Order: sequence, then structure tokens, then C-alpha cells
Amino acid sequence: MSTLGSFIWSIADQLRGPYRPNQYGNVILPLTILRRLDCILEPDRDTVRALAAEYENPMRLRVEVKKATGRPFYNTSNYSFANVLLEADDLADNLADYVDRFSADVDVFEYFDFKNEILALEKAGLLRAVVTSFKGVDLHPRTVSNADMGDAFEYIIRKFNEAANETSGDHYTPRDAIRLLVDLLFAEKDVDLTEAGIVRSLYDPTAGTGGMLALAEEHLLEQNPDARLTLFGQEYNPQSYAICKSDLLARGHDATNIVFGNTLTDPAFVGRTFDFCMSNPPYGVDWKQYAKAVTTERAAAGKYGRFAPGLPATSDGQMLFLLHLAHKMRPPSEGGGRAGIVMNGSPLFNGAAESGPSEIRRWLLENDLVDAIVALPTNMFFNTGIATYIWVLDNTKHPDRTGRVQLIDGSAFWTKMRKNLGDKGREISNSDRAKVVKLYTDFVDGDPDRSKVLRNDEFGYWTITVERPLLDERGNVITDRKGKVKSDSKKRDTETVPFTYGGSTEGAVGMREVVEAYFAAEVKPYVPDAWIDWTKVKVGYEIPFARKFYKYVPPRPLVEIDTDLEKQVLKIQELLRGVEG
Repeated sequence: MSTLGSFIWSIADQLRGPYRPNQYGNVILPLTILRRLDCILEPDRDTVRALAAEYENPMRLRVEVKKATGRPFYNTSNYSFANVLLEADDLADNLADYVDRFSADVDVFEYFDFKNEILALEKAGLLRAVVTSFKGVDLHPRTVSNADMGDAFEYIIRKFNEAANETSGDHYTPRDAIRLLVDLLFAEKDVDLTEAGIVRSLYDPTAGTGGMLALAEEHLLEQNPDARLTLFGQEYNPQSYAICKSDLLARGHDATNIVFGNTLTDPAFVGRTFDFCMSNPPYGVDWKQYAKAVTTERAAAGKYGRFAPGLPATSDGQMLFLLHLAHKMRPPSEGGGRAGIVMNGSPLFNGAAESGPSEIRRWLLENDLVDAIVALPTNMFFNTGIATYIWVLDNTKHPDRTGRVQLIDGSAFWTKMRKNLGDKGREISNSDRAKVVKLYTDFVDGDPDRSKVLRNDEFGYWTITVERPLLDERGNVITDRKGKVKSDSKKRDTETVPFTYGGSTEGAVGMREVVEAYFAAEVKPYVPDAWIDWTKVKVGYEIPFARKFYKYVPPRPLVEIDTDLEKQVLKIQELLRGVEG
């Protein structure tokens, strides 16, 4: 739990009455952002005001401010938290002036409609008390680190959403899950990342409050303080966007790299690719309202578009983000890229052969883009206890990993939390994370309980249609005018034939031989008159994660079960005698 978050939440108690709990965030979140930026700007306030008096052109002023302060943003108002409370009658106007005079890249307060909120606070008689409370807390990064600030924002959002009976999962991802994703994402490139003065780019199309971007940067700087990670992101939730952008401003990044909007319908950074990509998209959420835009784009872009491989069902759009990330990785000709994405279990196996999801898996696997899939512990997220997985994509795999996918069962690597936060009762400790990363870097297939390394073709299969002859009332086979036997649709069946049946390593090209061998051994002995309709053979791909780690546990012996039952019966009899006595 964030101590700072608790303190800021206590300020929200002043809003009781005029404001309902689900409205607190409209006040507390923008004021927290404003106070943090205020603390950052304070040391150079007089310098910036002097420059503003000298340079009227915003572009020139921005350049001069950057030279003088090292920051890309500024505020030219004569007001700040230091003096905005001094005038008794004009607090609302003065605070609005302060918000208005930020540089153009600080657009975050527009997404809270904050100036109208200032007027509402003034009307309710609460503005002075709330501003006074915020003036008393130092939010400068030297006092409150970026990581602690991120924790505070996430705590506040979770509390507000609990009060409003809404989900917090759309806004952010638990830090322990992000740290594991970051470690896995950078693991294969750790040696390269230690180069002096290295510059890399990181992109998150579902940036939320910016937690993934922030922790990825921290990871890289811990390894190499001279490194530079340029951060890019897009977010469609107004409050989350504002928090994310303000966090990057506080870190000294170019905040224009964070864009507001829907990645699926209005993607930012078109034509640009990145060294690293990360995402925790919403899952189990339909995209019906975006379907027209997505399908139109797919048709117009053709085989090179981001959605070209296929489309998932409109009831769940997470695989659209999976395709988007694969599309945004830097191409191999420019050094290659890696991506990490958190999803639930359905993208592993949903959809029949040649359905949209199956075709997406097929494209990823046949192009050797899937590097590893890691199962996370359950009860890891704040709004769901379901099983989740990290997919790691790589378009320039290490030679040892080429043509293979590593499956890691990390579901047992967790530590119980002292207190549940929503549905989150487990966390991945530093030691838990180290064990999972070691399994990844060791790349061993010899651990049947935790790690398996499989060829890409081991996930492929054919769905074959088995036909049987149609008979008349006398039992005679019916044929058409050309003498071809008619099939009985009521007896029609399908069979699933793995690419690897019979030990085959030929993959998709071995279809005829493998399918015929399967049919001869598994079908023909039981229905001698059956045949395969080769025109209906379909190719499918699935990743049966749980099945790969399944271990048969024999049932307990009947004698042991009977003994236990007898013991329980005796206990019940003793209890009954006590009641009767």
C-alpha cells in the first residue's frame, strides 16, 4: 500500500458532502499532478518568468527554457502554490491562470476538465481548503521518487474505482507483473544493452498510467546509467493518459511521444517501429464498436497491414493488440525488435482451424515470431483471479532459439500478500522473478514441471473431414450420375491430426503422408467404408499450454479411501452420541 497514496486519499475526505466518492478522482488526480509539476518548476520559476518576458514566440521560449533549466516544459504564470493562496478573493481565477499558462505540451488538465472543477470547488466552498492541503505536501522527485509517485497514483485510482464500484484493471498493471515482463523482454538483449551511450526505443500502445514505460526505463538505467530509452505510448482513457504524460514530463522525456487516442482505430506513430514493445491490453472486452474501422483498414492495407493475418471474434479484442505489437517491432534489417504482452488464456487455443485466432497463431509461428510464453500465478491482478500469460515475441531470435518456442510454467512462483488488494492476493517477489527469468535464460527442455522447448510445427494440426457412404433403404450405396459415391452428411465426422503424428518432423509439407498414416491407424479399422474429403482439409494452430505440463496422478487405492471414510463415520458417530447425551 502506498503511504503517499493514503495521505492524498485523506485529502479527499474533505470533499465529502458536495462530492460523491466516485467523483473524488476528478479533483484529487489533477491536483496531485499539478502539485508535482509545481514542485519541479519551483526552483527555476523566476528564470522562466524572465525568459517569458523576453521571448514572446513559444517555440523560441521553449528552446531558451530548455537551455536554462534542462526541462522541455514550463509555466509562465505569476502564480504557483507558493503564492496562489495569498489573495483572498481571486483564488479560482488565479489557479485557472496557473493551469492555462503551462507550455503547450502540458495538455493533461484538459482531460480532467479541470478548470470547470475549480469553479465547482469554489462554489462548494472547498477550493481553499483543498489547495492548502496540497500546498503542504512536497511531491518533488527528490522527495517522492517516480516509482513511489506511480504507486501513489495507482493506489488512488484503485481506491476511487472501488468507491465507484468500477474495475481498476483497465488502468494499470501490478508492478510485480510488469517487472517480470520487463526482465523477460530485456533478457535476450542484456549484453547489448550494456554498451556505452546506447539509445533504444520502447513503445506501449495501451500505456495506462505509464507503469510499464517507467519500470522498463528503470531496469535499463540500473544496468547502464549511460543508456537512454526513448519512451512512446498511446492511451485512450483520459485520466490515465494525463497521469502517464505528466509522469514522463516529470522524468524529463518528450511528452509529445505520449498520444491520446484509440490504438485500434487511430494508431499513433504510423510507419514507425521500435526496439521494444510492451502491452497489457484489456481482455474479454468486445470491439464491436470498432469493427467497421478495423475491417476497413484490413481490407485497404492488404497483406502487409497489421491485421492481415486474421481477426479474432468481436467479443474479445486482445489478439488485435498482439498483431499490432508484432507489426511495431523494428524489422530484422534494422536490428530487430522484441515485444512482450500480457493476455489471458484464450489466445492460446480459441478458434477452430482457419478461424481468425488460429490464423493469427499460424502467422506468428510460421514466421518464427513467438519466443516464449510464461504462465503467471493466478490472483495476480486487482480485478480478476484468472490465469494470465506473458507472450514474448522476437523477430531476430538467438540461433539456439530459432524455430522453437519455450513454454514456462511460472504459476507456482508467487508469494502470499499480507492483505489482498481486490482480487490480488499473490505477488511475484524478487526471488520468484529471478527463478522464472533463469528458466528463460537457461532455455532447457529438461524440466518437465517448469520449462518445455518445442518446435514451431509441434503446435500445428490438420482438421480432416471423414465421410461415409449414403445407403438406400436396402443398404445399397448411392452414387451420383458420374458414379461417385454420395456421402451421408449425418455420419460425417472430423478428426484432428497433429503435424507431429507418428513422429513426423516435416511440418505442414508432410500433410498427405501424415494424414494418411493417421487415417489408416485411427479411423479405417473402425469404419472401413470411410474416406477423407481432401478438399475440406484445414490447417490450424493452437498452444495447449496446460496439456504440455499435465502430469497424470493415479487415483487413490480403494482400500485407502475406505479407511478414510470409516474414520469419518466414527467421528460423526462420536459427535452424535455427544449430542444425544
